[in-house]
Amino acid sequence: MTVSPFLRLPGAVDAGSVAGAPAEPGVAAHYGNPLKEQRALAEGRAIVDLSDRAVLTITGPDRLSWLNSLTSQALTRLQPGESSETLLLDVTGRVEHAVRLVEDGETLWLLVDRPEADGLLSWLDRMRFMLRVELADRSDDFATIGTLGDPPLPVAAPNGVPLIWHDPWRAVAVGGHQYAQGEHPGAGWTWSERLVPRDALASIVSRVENGELTVAGASAADALRIAAWRPRFATEVDERTIPHELDWLRSAVHLDKGCYRGQETVAKVHNLGHPPRRLVMLHLDGSEGVHAARGAAVSFGDKEVGTVTSAALHYELGPIALAVVKRGTDSAGTLTVDADGTSLAASQEVVVPPGAGAEAQVPHLPRLGAVTRRPRT
Repeated sequence: MTVSPFLRLPGAVDAGSVAGAPAEPGVAAHYGNPLKEQRALAEGRAIVDLSDRAVLTITGPDRLSWLNSLTSQALTRLQPGESSETLLLDVTGRVEHAVRLVEDGETLWLLVDRPEADGLLSWLDRMRFMLRVELADRSDDFATIGTLGDPPLPVAAPNGVPLIWHDPWRAVAVGGHQYAQGEHPGAGWTWSERLVPRDALASIVSRVENGELTVAGASAADALRIAAWRPRFATEVDERTIPHELDWLRSAVHLDKGCYRGQETVAKVHNLGHPPRRLVMLHLDGSEGVHAARGAAVSFGDKEVGTVTSAALHYELGPIALAVVKRGTDSAGTLTVDADGTSLAASQEVVVPPGAGAEAQVPHLPRLGAVTRRPRT
């Protein structure tokens, strides 16, 4: 385990000591005031140390066409400086990896959670055949910093193009599809992840200590991600997940591209069927003084219908969570979440509606600015 220099900052609490922390040990879950950190992050004033994440690269003239043939997103026309997101699916369409991509004209940079890196790199290496591609793990050379703003950081640009991944979640990608209806909270999601030389982390920490930069923990970023309905591989995905269940066709799937592993399931569920489960955001009753955790059971009446995948205390919304529930769960009903034996009432915001798929009455490419988000109940 590599310990980040950010942990030397006052109040830093290692994610390894926080149950359910949304980061690997060695980086800070928070710095003593998660709600204040959330506000600073939401206002674009803070940075988040994500140096526990992995950085992989693909070089060679076939890099884009090769990865395009293996994964869910259309990548052949990716230009230097552009970002994307793609999914590696198994033959039945279940999600095996989620990859954030930055192209710089010579190298394709893959940003993934550290537990994914070795398995993904090994699988890709077996799929090279005679193609002109080379793979490498550059995690020892580069570290990731997250932000919702535009902080002055020493962003790496080894081939002359700054390595900044701009999250495509804020709009429906070309060739994608959104199941969520009404105004989408992701429309204001300006999240980016910037690669900096790993040996520059100590100097960035010094700038935080001098008051030049403001820092927030990984828990602050996760709370804001939940509020934006943004799925994450490390939390929302299990061995059964297909992209439709998380509304991931919005940013990571191109419905009109050529063949790739799992495409048949993607097309069939979207055009002829319905995903068996669906993502919801929950507003939890906080009056009991207890909070839900990832893995908590979600029930409707006396029947268990799903599981909490991410949970947080939001600085404005209070206790919130993402959960994956059975498709037929009453979308207007009040659910309950088990929190260490205490049943918490939970109202829903429907992310993926029960009719998602063949009966979904939404346009192929929704115009987010032309709709109004339904009020919370």
